[in-house]
Amino acid sequence: MRILPAVLACLALTATATGFVPPGGRRHEPAPTPAAAVYTVALTGDSAGGRWSGHEEVSFTNDSPEPLREVQLRLWGNAHGGCAEPAVTVTGLVGAAGDAFSVGCTALRVTLPVPLGPGDRHTIGFDLTVRAPERADSADRFGRHGAYSYFGNALPVLAVRDAAGWHLDPFTDTGESFYTLAADFTVALDHPSGLGVPATGTSTGAPGSAGRTVTTATARQVRDFAWAAGPFGTVSGVSAGGVVVNVHTVAGVGAEDARAILAVAVSATDAHSRALGAYPYAELDAVLDDDLWFSGMEYPGFVLDRVNTTALVHEVAHQWWYGVVGDDQYGRPWLDESFAEYATDLALGRDGADCWNSVAWSSPQERITNGMAYWDDHPARYGEVVYGYGGCALHDLRRLIGAGAMADLLRGYVREHWYGVSSTPAFKAAAQAATAEDLAPFWAAHRIDG
Repeated sequence: MRILPAVLACLALTATATGFVPPGGRRHEPAPTPAAAVYTVALTGDSAGGRWSGHEEVSFTNDSPEPLREVQLRLWGNAHGGCAEPAVTVTGLVGAAGDAFSVGCTALRVTLPVPLGPGDRHTIGFDLTVRAPERADSADRFGRHGAYSYFGNALPVLAVRDAAGWHLDPFTDTGESFYTLAADFTVALDHPSGLGVPATGTSTGAPGSAGRTVTTATARQVRDFAWAAGPFGTVSGVSAGGVVVNVHTVAGVGAEDARAILAVAVSATDAHSRALGAYPYAELDAVLDDDLWFSGMEYPGFVLDRVNTTALVHEVAHQWWYGVVGDDQYGRPWLDESFAEYATDLALGRDGADCWNSVAWSSPQERITNGMAYWDDHPARYGEVVYGYGGCALHDLRRLIGAGAMADLLRGYVREHWYGVSSTPAFKAAAQAATAEDLAPFWAAHRIDG
């Protein structure tokens, strides 16, 4: 999710498994690659938690039928500073050679020493520095605002190569650009003991040098790793399903709001679990900051949010729609945003009655399934169409095929694509298999292409 509060307020494939496939799931080919990545990271933070340096290693498997001669690292933190003022630097590559930067220094081509054969595994390593850019006016998913630093999409991660080639899309502030495969992360953060470092995964702390703590976060089968640093307050609870939920607050968020959002996060975790399958991780960390310029932003097991119930429930829904069921967020953002919006409505008891009746397309080219290249040219329509119309289309599909069939469809689709990748054709095929009704007119009327 990446929309302004005002926009939120106005809104009421061939699938590929790349990691664990649950019972009943199946693997589809050709597989995106590099796959089964394992990231091992050790970083030391400065006294304010805004700058980190250390080392990162990533091992991966060539899951394609052809030799892999290179990989691409995405350095999303360089999106705003570009090559002139990089916020993320990579040096001292081991096991590969840095070849060339592209896409404004958000992509680094890395040449492997020898071609990696199908099914073979390789490890590369590099020294790393991450600096949170100063954000004076508002907090961002990557940046420092006051005493708090946020590191969303800050660690270099492997780009994906699939049937369309390498996905090296540009960064967008309108929505998300990210397309990654499920991977394992172990990240050790050496930080001043007075700073909290909520992060993706399950965290454990150990004494470091004088006045410092080493917090190690371990996450399995996640698509990215995010963390924050600052003097947060924290309240915690446990969902009925046994998920530990932590709410971390900046100084401007009161204790009453923190407790209220904690209750929302616990309730949402259980509601989405009932609708879609068990929450995929052991822990959920929500960081609340009303200075965020957007309503909320999702990462695996970690969300940034304002004190906003609807936004929080939406971000928790993303733990399934993008976390469990991955997608190309730049090419087809509807596959996580529309589905998360629909799940939010159900969790909040909203049935979307008659919402499709208010649809008014702005042009013949406007589609629910348009990619971010289109929405960056039409940013005022992004929230209305992808969130609003997309969620309404799924409500309409439920009314057409029946509530029970829709519930079974979504649970089955999540199970089938567990830690894999969704596509529009894959969802359309699954929906068609769930009903005797010919859905071709439905897709056309709702402008769902692909």
